[in-house]
Amino acid sequence: MRNPKYHLYLTQDELRMIVGSLIELRNRLVSEGRYTDVIDELLVKFMNAKVKRIKVKEV
Repeated sequence: MRNPKYHLYLTQDELRMIVGSLIELRNRLVSEGRYTDVIDELLVKFMNAKVKRIKVKEV
């Protein structure tokens, strides 16, 4: 069975907050001497994500 794909629509500020938080978590794990493989993969996915402009209708 295939894993479903999910799409996140984030503003620039939200993306900046997520990447900053992942970097802080990675730094904490490095200082504790723990593995950072999962965090590194997430950072790569967020940094290489396609930017898609969409129109949002306010209701």
